[in-house]
Amino acid sequence: MVIDWDALIAAARQVRKNAYAPYSQFHVGAALLGKSGRIYVGCNVENASYGLTICAERNALFSAVAAGEREFVALVVAGKDSQVFPCGACRQVLYEFCDDLPIRIVGEDGTQTETNLRELLPQAFRFKDLTHQ
Repeated sequence: MVIDWDALIAAARQVRKNAYAPYSQFHVGAALLGKSGRIYVGCNVENASYGLTICAERNALFSAVAAGEREFVALVVAGKDSQVFPCGACRQVLYEFCDDLPIRIVGEDGTQTETNLRELLPQAFRFKDLTHQ
C-alpha cells in the first residue's frame, strides 16, 4: 500500500486543533492509517486527574479498533515540534496491533522526524509472547 503522508499529516494537524489540554497547553494530534485505507484521528484529552488523560495516539487507535480496524500501516503525530514522540504507554498499545509501524512526527514549522515502532520500543511483547502456566 502506498502511504499518502501528506493526507496523514493534514489529518493529524487538523485534529490537533481539537486537543483539550488546559493543564499542559501541549496540543497533539495523531492520524493512523488502517490497512483498509481509512484514516483514524485522535487528539490528547487531559483531565484534572492526570492519570485519566488520554494521548492522541491511543485515542486514534481506540477509535480505529472501535470501527473494526485491526491492522495499521502508518502513523503521524503532530505537535509543536518534530520531537513529540509517542509515550511508552502508546508505544506498547500500538505494538499490540503492529510490530513495525512507520511513524512521522511533524512540527508546526514543517519539520519532520521519521522513525518506526520497532526502533521506539525495542524488545516489545504482546499477547502471543506471554507464556501461560
